Amino acid sequence: MSGLEELEKIAVRYAQEAVDLDRQGKRKEAIAAYKRAVDCLLKLVHAYPNHNLTRFFIQRAKTYEMRIKLLEDIWINGKSDYEASYGSEQEPQKDQIDNLIIRELPNVHWNEIVGLEEAKRAIRQAIVYPSLRPNLFPLGWPRGILLFGPPGCGKTLLAAAVANEIKATFISVDAASVMSKWLGEAEKNVARIFKVARERAKRAPSIIFIDEVDSLMGTNRLEVGGEVRVRNQFLKEMDGIIDKKKSIHVYVIGSTNKPWRLDGPFIRRFQKRIYIPPPDRRNRLGIFKLYTKDLRLSEDVDLKELARLTEGFSGSDILDLCQSVQLRVNSELFESGEIGEEALPREITMQDFLEVLRDRKTSIPKKTLEAYERWFRRFEAL
Repeated sequence: MSGLEELEKIAVRYAQEAVDLDRQGKRKEAIAAYKRAVDCLLKLVHAYPNHNLTRFFIQRAKTYEMRIKLLEDIWINGKSDYEASYGSEQEPQKDQIDNLIIRELPNVHWNEIVGLEEAKRAIRQAIVYPSLRPNLFPLGWPRGILLFGPPGCGKTLLAAAVANEIKATFISVDAASVMSKWLGEAEKNVARIFKVARERAKRAPSIIFIDEVDSLMGTNRLEVGGEVRVRNQFLKEMDGIIDKKKSIHVYVIGSTNKPWRLDGPFIRRFQKRIYIPPPDRRNRLGIFKLYTKDLRLSEDVDLKELARLTEGFSGSDILDLCQSVQLRVNSELFESGEIGEEALPREITMQDFLEVLRDRKTSIPKKTLEAYERWFRRFEAL
């Protein structure tokens, strides 16, 4: 057993002991147990700072520290609302899982996403068409879709667009929402998420969107017991919705910047694996047009030249560039002191773009792009 796994098991034991004592009203003993759990969690953070559950350990430690403070306050000051105050460690219920449901999706439609036509087509084939006419798919259809590629290239926008098109319940999940609710029982959270999705799918399709899916389903040299249980539960739940004999409309869309960290069994369960690359020159031009349409541009601004100069930039990089140019001319206006209702910033010139661009580089290293392309060649499934 690794040192990390041993520490995690000790932290779980102390935390469960603390919760039991807390529920029994044994405040002094509960405080001591919570402190032992916090100590173990902080040791995990310091010993393994780069582990993908470090954020979870920090969140748990903060939660227990808050509980310690409350219990000490009750104990010292003799407050009478102890029973009412208890609840920071209640087992997560359905209504808490419901909090993961995004009730107002960004108003994103396919025509607002520049480029990515191959990805759009693959997603429509896998999700939209079966949702509209399930009777045409007697052999079933893909329920697991993996979107991978560098940050800022449109993975989340694609998920939001398909959810909007089919009027789906959109359940947004990440490692923190699954792992941090109840130490040692994260796999139950996974089961609850899928249960809510299946219930909602009786009325309309459900999409479970897992951001940074590698944090939950990735391989790691230092395995934590909780991670293993969560991964196994995800496998079980995904097997349940992939069954071709079932017509359930629950889809899992995973998004990752690190597909090479995914475990083999999970790769197989994502029947569609779609590469979301940085935009090419033509699509960079389209993105520049989209982000500058509401800006006051001088006639000398050459968007085609800007598209050429931004080779390797993501859509997010281009947005940052346009925002910086906007900030540049707006700052001049405010610093001039002429900020009346009628005052407007000067027109943005090509020189503004070039000067901002001089201090900016693509956020995507060339070696990383090569790694994505190698992984895609190996696991392509459109």
